[in-house]
Amino acid sequence: MEAISVLDNLKMFFVFSGSFLLSPLNLVLMFGSMVIGILFGVLPGLSATVAIALFASITYGMALDLALTILFGVYIGAIFGGSISAILINIPGTGSAAATCLDGHPLALKGETRNANLLARSSSVIGTLFGLAIFVLFTPMVTKLALMFTSPEFFWLSIFGILICGSISNADVKVKGWIAGFIGLLLALVGLDDIQGWTRLTFGIPDLMSGIPFVPMTIAFFGLPQIVKVMKSSGSREVHSVREEAPKVHLWPILKRNIFNIFKWGGIGVGIGAVPGVGENIAAWVAYDDAKRHHPDSKKFGTGVYEGVMAPETANNAAIGGAVIPLISLGIPGSPPAAMLLGALSMHGLKVGPLLSIERPEIIPMIGSIILWGTIFLFICGLLVTRPMVAVLKISPKILMPIITVLCVIGTFAYNNNPFHLTLVFVCAIAGYLFDKMQYSSGALILGLILGNMADSYFRRALFISDGNFLTLINRPIALVFFIACVWTIAKQFGFSPAAMVKSFGKKKHS
Repeated sequence: MEAISVLDNLKMFFVFSGSFLLSPLNLVLMFGSMVIGILFGVLPGLSATVAIALFASITYGMALDLALTILFGVYIGAIFGGSISAILINIPGTGSAAATCLDGHPLALKGETRNANLLARSSSVIGTLFGLAIFVLFTPMVTKLALMFTSPEFFWLSIFGILICGSISNADVKVKGWIAGFIGLLLALVGLDDIQGWTRLTFGIPDLMSGIPFVPMTIAFFGLPQIVKVMKSSGSREVHSVREEAPKVHLWPILKRNIFNIFKWGGIGVGIGAVPGVGENIAAWVAYDDAKRHHPDSKKFGTGVYEGVMAPETANNAAIGGAVIPLISLGIPGSPPAAMLLGALSMHGLKVGPLLSIERPEIIPMIGSIILWGTIFLFICGLLVTRPMVAVLKISPKILMPIITVLCVIGTFAYNNNPFHLTLVFVCAIAGYLFDKMQYSSGALILGLILGNMADSYFRRALFISDGNFLTLINRPIALVFFIACVWTIAKQFGFSPAAMVKSFGKKKHS
């Protein structure tokens, strides 16, 4: 059997998109999850990652299409929701909305709150649609390429993913990101070896025989530490009333003026979103920087420029489609929220990777149709809930955060009805808080936990097939390319590069 073709994928995409509308339950779940996702995005300290981690366990017993509807609803809603608090109170609800603060809030202070929200909402819709188009068209192509990979390629690809994620998540001290990633890889080794059945690193604890559970670890490292951080750093937030003195902006002339830029920002979002473990945050900043550098009057950025809102919001939403491409085709998530989706898909018995499109060819068009309807509901819900969210922002974190804590506990227990997971979560939450304090990347650790199983399994398979010959890891061209990429990534951190080596060699030759 072969992977699904682009044409067949498009046909199934339109069929699924039409059938989605015929199910009232789908529409209700999408609306509800979108509102909840926007709420998670609006509240500083929460994020799409936390939202998906919580709902992954809650949707465990549901049919796959309903579960994906809820998970993508909260994902898309949360990425957009961060822009609301960024514009209204100059505090990004999510990391991906941090760049939106720079021009979104100044627009609100100038009496253009409505215009800023309109631009953020419209850009989010356009960005999500751009990412959707790339996902539907290119995922089958990437999958066919991935089917050419063997064990060595997947091993080096997983190691490269950890290195890249660590490099970007800890840009100042990349070694910290790598340490976090390889701690995650070590945690992935806990439990029964899936090839020979050996017990590893369980320390005699029977509950660890099945390994470190993914969803509870995510709640421990992303959810509870953020709750503690918010509780420590803020009392009640001051949400000043913003003036609505400026006339409503005409959207079409602005979009027409920036049509080329919109495609460019969307491309930035998809491209960066597809890089393992990087995601929406970096995409938003890169797009904002691009908009600033190419604007006729870049000095106005930071004072309330429309493009300063459009660029990051287009890119961070386009990154959703970009992040799901490597997730479905390679089994490697492109962002922390996509990593949560990987865990959710695994809970539903799906082995995510290149074989998925052969075993379950409906998955790609199903996800595409859900993202399409999620985009439509994003625009509708964005219109309806922006003003009510102002009231939510006025609620003290001392009231909201305990509620979120209870949801984290419920989500942890609902994952497998195992009390041990609650103990594990609270122990690891302390580690997660210390990680945050010491500026180690929790995202790199979680990605290491995800890719660790993949790296271990493919590494041992490669050696098993070759009778222990380590050269088999680099004797294929693609594997060698990934190996060189890993070495290059490490060497750059320590100041080595071909240019520097050539320069040094030239000096020695002339001396």
